[in-house]
Amino acid sequence: MNRSTVVVVGAGPVGMLTALGLAQAGVEVTLVEANAGIVAEPRAMTYHWAVHDGMERLGLLEDMIDEGFKLREMCYRVLSTGEVIRFDIDAVSELTRHPYAVVLGQDQLEGIILRRLAAMSNVRIDWRTRVTGLEQDETGVTVLAERDAEHVRYRAGWVVGADGARSIVRKLSGASFDGMTWPERFVATNVECDLEAHGWDPCNYVVDAKDGAVVAKVTRAGIWRVTFAEDVSLPLDGVEERIHAYYARVLPADMPYRLVLHSAYNMHQRWVDRMRIGRVLLAGDAAHVTNPTNGFGLVSGMLDAQVLIDALAAVIGGTAPPSVLDRYAEERRRVFEQVASPSSVETKRLVFHSDDAERLSQDLARLREIAANRDLLRERFLVGHRLRTPSVVGAA
Repeated sequence: MNRSTVVVVGAGPVGMLTALGLAQAGVEVTLVEANAGIVAEPRAMTYHWAVHDGMERLGLLEDMIDEGFKLREMCYRVLSTGEVIRFDIDAVSELTRHPYAVVLGQDQLEGIILRRLAAMSNVRIDWRTRVTGLEQDETGVTVLAERDAEHVRYRAGWVVGADGARSIVRKLSGASFDGMTWPERFVATNVECDLEAHGWDPCNYVVDAKDGAVVAKVTRAGIWRVTFAEDVSLPLDGVEERIHAYYARVLPADMPYRLVLHSAYNMHQRWVDRMRIGRVLLAGDAAHVTNPTNGFGLVSGMLDAQVLIDALAAVIGGTAPPSVLDRYAEERRRVFEQVASPSSVETKRLVFHSDDAERLSQDLARLREIAANRDLLRERFLVGHRLRTPSVVGAA
């Protein structure tokens, strides 16, 4: 039986960050992941300024910027008229030392964190290991798993479930996952092209009731992410043909391109009834999922990890009572339900569902007003500030 102080299930960014932060605090950690390694799919790519202080504390921000790039402006691009309304992120410079987003593929972020984990003697990573059971008692948790057709057992004082929207840890813990599934799926594509040469900005919310999209540059080398929505009833086996048809309608007609990767997935607005179940703690998509229009899915999970690292390390080190973990669970659930989810729903409505001409006119007038007024723009960006939770150590 493998013994450690904490078992983290899920080696995506949230699980890796949690393992790294705990290990930096001197905790013995085992990271368990069902996949054989990092998965290269079109997933998260933009990291809001709200996470940067925490990433800097973990020693990761400089590497993120070196491998990715800073995004200092985003825009709303109205497909039917060609109007572009730009928001300057520098409006938050009075609120943060990092008035920018960082653009970096999720697989690149995972690679950065993995290199740090590999250099730490108090972290063990078990790939190809699928959790099958959890058994809690007063002193710890036994985790049952399978790897290469063999049974594996872990014993730890605490378990962190960071294993995504289909979390087995959440299911085994008994937490509910209430909410709704959208009638559209998102199709995320990575495409090699040069949209900047055709006047596109590095980050574009394409507003259109039929062909709304999020179009953004992923790498300095010229990979772009084009994400659009389609009816969930459409067969998946025709998705690549529909991707090219979408490009023909929306992207510049004379622009050469190469489709690199694509992924189609259902979208949800769901969150758990509790993020702490005894000695089991949930974080990231295992605890809450949102449509990704705002980019607040992984960002919310990264902020979960930053708060949880501090709280769990203090409990393990004996400098804080276990009740700080209740505070973590309550606050991070509240922030998602009251801030991240409604904001993401509203942005999805504007970008993908602006079929009411009168309301669209009002929305665009408001966006123009915000773009022209630094105070209004700062207020608009404050949603990122509300995504954060101060340390709960000492607050419970």
